[in-house]
Amino acid sequence: MPNDGSEKQQRDTRPQDASEEMDGKRGRTSSPHRGSTPQASPPQLVSVEELMETAKGVTNMALAHEIVVNQDFQVKPVELPEGSLERRVKDILHKAFWECLEAQLQEEPPCYEQVLKLLAEVKETLLSFLLPGHARLCSRIEEVLDLPLIQQQAQHGAVDIGGLSRFIVNMMGSLCAPCRDQDIQKLKEVTDIVPLLKSIFSVLDLMKVDMANFALLSIRPHLMQQSVEYERNKFQEFLEKQPNALDYTEKWLEDTVRHLREAAAAEGAVGGAAATSSSLTPLHVHNQAYLHLLRWDHASTPFPETVLMDQVRFQEMQQEVERLVLVSSVLLLVSSSVGEETCSLPGLMETLKHTEALVSVGDRVCEDLRRCGSSGFSEGGGDALKGRISACSRPDDTVRQLMDARVQSFLLASLEPPRAPPPLPGGLAPVGKELQEVAVRFSRLVNFNKLVFSPFYQNLLQKVLRSEEESPPTET
Repeated sequence: MPNDGSEKQQRDTRPQDASEEMDGKRGRTSSPHRGSTPQASPPQLVSVEELMETAKGVTNMALAHEIVVNQDFQVKPVELPEGSLERRVKDILHKAFWECLEAQLQEEPPCYEQVLKLLAEVKETLLSFLLPGHARLCSRIEEVLDLPLIQQQAQHGAVDIGGLSRFIVNMMGSLCAPCRDQDIQKLKEVTDIVPLLKSIFSVLDLMKVDMANFALLSIRPHLMQQSVEYERNKFQEFLEKQPNALDYTEKWLEDTVRHLREAAAAEGAVGGAAATSSSLTPLHVHNQAYLHLLRWDHASTPFPETVLMDQVRFQEMQQEVERLVLVSSVLLLVSSSVGEETCSLPGLMETLKHTEALVSVGDRVCEDLRRCGSSGFSEGGGDALKGRISACSRPDDTVRQLMDARVQSFLLASLEPPRAPPPLPGGLAPVGKELQEVAVRFSRLVNFNKLVFSPFYQNLLQKVLRSEEESPPTET
């Protein structure tokens, strides 16, 4: 009874959400964004069993991916919401179980039926915590928690439940993580049998979570080596069941090529088509495609299938990049208006990082400049500065576009060889630390994704670039 749901462990739901979204694509027969592009092959007819097996494979792939790319990934115990139906049912059942157990122990003679079941469960749990080198502890557990012997003692009313409980608590103290020492100490202070057994199971549940996280920590280096091949094979299996499962990925690459051509044509590149095609190398197109993920319209545009499991991570980085662009834009405006020394004013960076509305930012910046007596700041220029800061909220603002271009070039450089950190463009030094942290996360995620899906990307890039060469150049 104490184990009716406590062994379930709650993980971050993002990988599962990603797999569910990927599963949802099985129902489409063509991409709604393909336009006149030839459609992929229609999906094969598969049985429900095959679909369920595929879904399971995608979910397992998402979990393995989450463990590898998320260094902070941990198993967490289930915490049912207060007031929820599940929580009320669980509380009622637990209360009934422990009250029944207490009533059995108060009978004359005591009934040990439920106690024996609990001891068997505790023994199994303790043995599951042991490592191969714990032979002595294993023998000790088998010796003390000898269930046939304890059952014989129970039949004669000679079971020392208190002594067995103390042995269990001491053994838990030998096997638990240091963070559970305080919990073990509290167990030693409990004297009543039923509350003690109840508390023992609560701490055992926490120890199971600790053991699961220890196992994750141990297998992560090995999983890193195997995950690339594993994820690639799982995705290949998914692709065989759903041949059009790369539609959005192909469109993502096609859109990138088109944007690169349009940008080159708009700049009036010397040599026309030759100059345009010179930048359309597979590596450059691919890196630009990843950079485009940091400008994605998540509300209306489906995310590419090959990066779907990391959509939330790209969203978080996108929001961080937008914030850094705004902060660096405001700092550039301030330094150009009242002098570079103002960017080091105490509290100015914190003001920018924690103030949401740009109108409020302008007011706070001017207040700080006025209070600190900046030599370059005048009351008359305050309104103009606040207006320019407020204008940074518009995507077409010149200063914002300038800083955005510099941030984008820095992130793009972090993907291209050499792998050494690129130098910070001008005006980004005040946010350099945060930007470098984003660049490291971004490049690691991109490089891992490239390793996993390289065979698929190679074929798609060749197809897209070949199609691009055959199509007429865009006129401007």
